[in-house]
Amino acid sequence: MKQRFYLYQRLEMYYLQDSRTGKQQSLATKDKKAALRLLEIKRQTVDNPGFNQFILKTCLTTQDRLLPKRTWEGVMAQMQMHGKESTQTRCSRAMKCRAFDARRGVKLVETTAEDFLSILNGGKVSVIHYLKRLHNLALGLGWLAFPVLAPRLWPKLRFKAKRGITLAEHQRILAAERNPERNLFYQLLWEIGSSQSDAAMLSAGNIDWRVGSLTYFRMKTGEQAQLAISKSMARILEQLPTNGPLFPRIAATIDNARSAEFYRRCKQLCIKGVTLHSYRYASAERAKTCGYPERFAQAALDHNSEAVHRAYARGAKVLIPTLEDYEKNNVATSAILFDEVSTGFVHSVQSGAGVAPWSALPPHRSAKVGLS
Repeated sequence: MKQRFYLYQRLEMYYLQDSRTGKQQSLATKDKKAALRLLEIKRQTVDNPGFNQFILKTCLTTQDRLLPKRTWEGVMAQMQMHGKESTQTRCSRAMKCRAFDARRGVKLVETTAEDFLSILNGGKVSVIHYLKRLHNLALGLGWLAFPVLAPRLWPKLRFKAKRGITLAEHQRILAAERNPERNLFYQLLWEIGSSQSDAAMLSAGNIDWRVGSLTYFRMKTGEQAQLAISKSMARILEQLPTNGPLFPRIAATIDNARSAEFYRRCKQLCIKGVTLHSYRYASAERAKTCGYPERFAQAALDHNSEAVHRAYARGAKVLIPTLEDYEKNNVATSAILFDEVSTGFVHSVQSGAGVAPWSALPPHRSAKVGLS
């Protein structure tokens, strides 16, 4: 039988040639014995595909002796140890999915693309998301020598459309909610746009009536959020306990229980497509609709990323004013009221919507007035 690969020498350097494809490859050696060993390895890897895996195991075992025994169960255990407590809880819940059961005991070095494709084909978005995270974690830990699937072969994640709860829906829920504590809880969520867990854990110590602010630390990121207390928010807070948790019974329940109760209420009212997290979307959408500065809205919701915040506000419907009306309002802002000619200090600006502060003027107008 004719051998597929054979050696030849050119200028003392040994080369390998494939008789089927005609491809030539330098072995980068002038030693005949070394060239013959490389030739033999090449022939074995083609004739016996399992030989590649044997070489890979041998090389990697020198760095990690446990590598041949590592399974995807170990990667799942590592996944549940990363991030904050809330993240660990979500990962722990996701790792119990039945879609992963058939691959838990599979060794990493024996994993093939077919193993992943059997899970990905027809899998839910959450399954695809967490399988990719497991794959990337194994690569990051050095437990996989190379990717099981190339990045372009992973299915695109198509999440369900999310939206904010509307004012009409919010008012219907309040009208139907007879439990005073839950009623006030939903009202506060509408005002501050926090996550349900952050709002449930608020206490009287988070309120500073002297300064007029509500301050808390987000459970997910640990970042501080500080909001000024509006009149409507003050009316809600005045009805809550002055000591200890603001929502004692709600704080004692888990997030799933709170979500389930809200879901039942929405189902009774035939309200679809909203959850407790929709209050955060609603806050971002309301801010965008009324022209609230994005940096303020982003800080209020504790969004470190502008892209994340804009994703939350994507569902906002902004009514764009006509160019004619905008021009008229812009001309109206040129009427500036001075306290006294001697002081030269601008007191206020008369705009189309009433009296606006000096900071509301466009930057070019300050140059005309000549203020330093």
